[in-house]
Amino acid sequence: MIEIRGVKKRFEDKPVLEGVDLSIPKGEALVIVGKSGCGKTVLLKSLIGLIRPDQGQILIDGQDITRMRRKELFRTRKKFGMLFQGAALFDSMTVEENVGLPLREHTLLTQRDIRKKVSEKLGLVGLPGIEDKKPAELSGGMRKRVGLARALMMEPEIVLYDEPTTGLDPVTAALINEMIAEMNERLKITSIAVTHDMHSAFKIGRRVAMLHSGKVIFDGSVKEFQTSKNPLVHGFLEYQRQEI
Repeated sequence: MIEIRGVKKRFEDKPVLEGVDLSIPKGEALVIVGKSGCGKTVLLKSLIGLIRPDQGQILIDGQDITRMRRKELFRTRKKFGMLFQGAALFDSMTVEENVGLPLREHTLLTQRDIRKKVSEKLGLVGLPGIEDKKPAELSGGMRKRVGLARALMMEPEIVLYDEPTTGLDPVTAALINEMIAEMNERLKITSIAVTHDMHSAFKIGRRVAMLHSGKVIFDGSVKEFQTSKNPLVHGFLEYQRQEI
């Protein structure tokens, strides 16, 4: 489904991605890890065309999004849902308006049909009946779940998660991880998450790719990652354990 070939990106004089290669088949649950500033989020945003690489190709179902014009890119983006790090909800809108935004922007559904679909998705993430609340009335974990409901509104084939548990207490983070893992299994979507939280990585991912110095230095199963003899992987895991 997704092929990343030789992707490079720099900002001013700072190289961030220096030749990233990854193949992500349909239905995969991939977690991208690495130290802060290693390019995880830059790579994630490149997959959806929010950032354009300086070099390389990103193929979605065989189509190179790095060469697409604006209209083609918008059409391809409909295959994606994205849960942003801070949920990225609009404070001036109700929960219903936030979650239903993709349908209002990209479909001709009636307001009644949109409200019905919003209710379905909120039920899916365990938040029935909060359509009329504002984001400010919700806890951090609830805002994340509303963001997840919105990410699922267009029935995406691929969902991207940017640090899904950042800023959450351990109990709420565990709930979000459980929910993401359940969504992956139930909806059979392709999931790609970037995180520095190893609890989250091991819960929601079946496969781990680690970035270091702008390149993928490990790509394998969760178990292979946990038992890797690669000194960079070993050092990263040790550092994470000390942080915990």
